[in-house]
Amino acid sequence: MVEKVEQYLQENSERNLNELMDLLRIPSISADSKYVSSMRDAAEFLRNQLAGSGCDAEIVETDGHPIVYGEWTKKPGAPTAMIYGHYDVQPPDPLDEWITPPFEPTIRNGEVFARGATDDKGQMYTHVKSVQAWLEAVGELPVNVKFVIEGEEEVGSDHLEKFLDSNREKCACDVAVVSDTAQYAPGIPAITYGLRGITACEVRVSGPNQDLHSGVFGGSIANPVNALAKMIGDLIDEEGRVQIPGFYDDVLPLTEQERSEFAKLPFEESEYLESLGVSKTHGEAGFSTLERRWARPTCDVNGIHGGYTGEGPKTIIPAFASAKISCRLVPNQQESVIIKKLEEFLRERTPAGLRFEFRHWHGCPAVLCDLNSPYMKAATAAVERGFGKHPVMIREGGSIPVVGTFQDLLGVDTLLLGWGQNTDNLHSPNEKFSVDAFHRGTLSSAWLWKMLGDLASSSS
Repeated sequence: MVEKVEQYLQENSERNLNELMDLLRIPSISADSKYVSSMRDAAEFLRNQLAGSGCDAEIVETDGHPIVYGEWTKKPGAPTAMIYGHYDVQPPDPLDEWITPPFEPTIRNGEVFARGATDDKGQMYTHVKSVQAWLEAVGELPVNVKFVIEGEEEVGSDHLEKFLDSNREKCACDVAVVSDTAQYAPGIPAITYGLRGITACEVRVSGPNQDLHSGVFGGSIANPVNALAKMIGDLIDEEGRVQIPGFYDDVLPLTEQERSEFAKLPFEESEYLESLGVSKTHGEAGFSTLERRWARPTCDVNGIHGGYTGEGPKTIIPAFASAKISCRLVPNQQESVIIKKLEEFLRERTPAGLRFEFRHWHGCPAVLCDLNSPYMKAATAAVERGFGKHPVMIREGGSIPVVGTFQDLLGVDTLLLGWGQNTDNLHSPNEKFSVDAFHRGTLSSAWLWKMLGDLASSSS
C-alpha cells in the first residue's frame, strides 16, 4: 500500500508545493495585532486542508490565537501519533534586507524563500500532506493521528498548555511528532533526541535617584554600571565554567558512546569559525564544540544597558544598569533551582548602597528521548526511506518547551524530525526551505505512519 502513497506523492508534488506557497502567502504574524485576521485565515486554511483530506477538523478558540485540531482515529489497536506544529511566524523585519517580499514566496536555486518557509509552515505541512496522501491513495492510515497546530509558538504558547491540560483524553497518544528542528547538514538527515532547557531573567541594579556628574560625585558612591559589570563578570571563569555554586550538581553527563558518536560527525571547526566571523572557539574546558553547543549548560548575558550610550562623551555616574541573562540547561537540571541560585549569586555580589531587582521571565527543562524506543527505531527507518540515507542522532542546543509539556501532561516522548537546515535563516531576512527537503520530508512522514503501524502487528 505504501507504494500507492509514494506514487500519489510523486504525481501531486507540484500541487503540494503550490499549496504550501498559498499558506506562506498568509502573513500570520502572531506578535502584531494588525494581523489578527491573517492568523484566522491561516488557521482556516489548515482546518480546511485537514477536513478536505478526510480528517475530523475544527478550530478551537483560545483567549489568544486559535488552535487547529484534527484527527483520524479509525484504526483500533494501532498506535496514535500526535503531530504538533505552529502556523504563526516571526515578524519579517527588517524588510529592506529581503531580496523578494517575505509573503510573496519565490523559488530560487531549488529553495522557496518566504517568512515561515522552514519555521514552521513548510516542515509542519509535510505531515498534513502525508496524511492526505494515505487517505486519498489508500483510503485509510496504518495508524491513528491527531493534529495540534497552534498560532502562538512565536510569542510563548501562552494558551497551548491550558488546551492540552483541558483535553488530555482528546489529545491522548502514544508518541508526539514535531518537525521544527533541522538536519545535521545538507545531505545528512538527522533525528534530534535531546534539547537543552532554558531559564531567562533580567537583573537591575539602581543607585542614585538620577544620573550624576562624575567629577562632583565620582568616588563617593557606587556606580551601578561598574557594579553590574563586575557582578556578571563573576558568572564565568577563565576556563568557561559557570561559577554559580551548585550549578553543575545535577548535570547528566554525556555517555562515552555519545561522545564517540558526536566525534564521528563531519564537523570542520575552521569552517564553523569562518561562518561566524570569529577566530577562536570559547567555552567550557574539556569538551568539544559540538558537546558545548548541545549537551553542556551555559550562562550568557543577552544584553546590557545603563548610562549614556549616545554619540560623544558624557561624564556621569549612571542612575541604574540592567542586564538580561539566560542559562541553557541540560537533562536533570531543574529550572526552578537554577534560577534561584542565579538570583542568590548576583544579589550577594551587589555592593552596599545599590538596590537589586530581579525578574524571572520564563523557563523550561531539558529533554532527552529514549534512543532505543520502538518509536525512535520506526522514525529512523522512515527517514532513511525518505532521504535515502541513514539519519544521524544529534542533540540541539535550543529549547522547544512543548516537548517537555508533552512529557509532563501526556506522558509521551517526541520524535523530533527536522527537514530544514540551521542555515535556512530562521527568524532572519530571506528565510528559505529546500523544495527537495519538503518533498523528502513528506515522503519520510508517509513512511513513518507505515513504520508505526507495523509496531501494532509485530506486538500482536
